[in-house]
Amino acid sequence: MATLKVDVDPTRDHIQGNVDAPVTLVEYGDYECPHCAKAQPVVAAMREAMGDRLRVVFRSFPLGEIHKHAQHASEVVAAAGEQGKFWEMHDAVFTHQREGLSDEKLLTIAEGIGADRAKIADALDAGTFTDRVKQDFLSGVRSGVNGTPTFFINGTRHDDSWDEETLLEALRGAA
Repeated sequence: MATLKVDVDPTRDHIQGNVDAPVTLVEYGDYECPHCAKAQPVVAAMREAMGDRLRVVFRSFPLGEIHKHAQHASEVVAAAGEQGKFWEMHDAVFTHQREGLSDEKLLTIAEGIGADRAKIADALDAGTFTDRVKQDFLSGVRSGVNGTPTFFINGTRHDDSWDEETLLEALRGAA
């Protein structure tokens, strides 16, 4: 069974929920992946069902060979994170995914959530978060990720279905 090779680091990872929760759900995802977009309401339902017993971590795993905007989407979300808007941007990108994720669209989404568009554009142009996204990607490769979404529960890859019932059962079993 595959395990998470890079531990969750609260000083680096974007965490939603109780930082000290007994159960950790790590998702490796691609912002252009339609399956990842479908997984977002499932993850939200898990947060609701588990409450303070769950922390959720998202790590970017852009599949650039098939999703040409995924890298920049990951960088823009990371840049929004520097403004305290990671999860807002994360959710908004998935919400608008089907409209296309060109750089202009990503910047418009960022502006729509109240992020500083100019700062994000500058960070994207400078490649400020390219290495950060690469580190997420490489941590996924080291952990055996080869597609998205891929979930880890308390460090062990969840190879079963990620429908609400199955994922919730696995999370409760890890509590």
